[in-house]
Amino acid sequence: MLEQILTDILLGASLSVDAFAVTVGEGLACPQNRLKNALKHSLYFGLFQALMPLIGFYLAGTVSGKIMSIGPYISFLMLAFVGGKLLIDSIKEKTDEEKSAAEKGAFSHSKAIMLALATSIDALAVGVSFAFTESSVILPCAIIGVTTFIICALGGLLCAKLPKGSGKTAGIIGGLVLIGIGVKLLIEGVFLK
Repeated sequence: MLEQILTDILLGASLSVDAFAVTVGEGLACPQNRLKNALKHSLYFGLFQALMPLIGFYLAGTVSGKIMSIGPYISFLMLAFVGGKLLIDSIKEKTDEEKSAAEKGAFSHSKAIMLALATSIDALAVGVSFAFTESSVILPCAIIGVTTFIICALGGLLCAKLPKGSGKTAGIIGGLVLIGIGVKLLIEGVFLK
């Protein structure tokens, strides 16, 4: 039992690497409320990383293969879109209203859902593999979700300790990080199968 729990923690840690990087990138792009926003992102990432293997488990053998074949493209498009938007928004001149919203550190639930979905598609494949084991899937999914939340929250703590610096520079870095993760997922999913 302990060996399985440790395996699930390591699995959760490996699945959460992209979510950790996105949490840090989002934290850098938000000059205010870094920790608060990072914790909100961590909740979304943990929830999606827990749910996607469960969905993969129940969809094994039906539509999961189709989703997995287009998963890298979906992840790339979502992360490139969010990263590109962040990059463009960081480079262009902001209106007073946009500056005020950025200073307040506004959190977007729809953006967090899109990022969580994009970084958790690989967890769907893990769920498919769970379908071929005889053990319960609920505990591993919960462990993966909690592990992801903790790792992403640590990323939020890291961001909170970094100097606030220029929001423009941080936005550019955050946008490039998101696009880079999207490219990485695309390359892994398409060329390194």
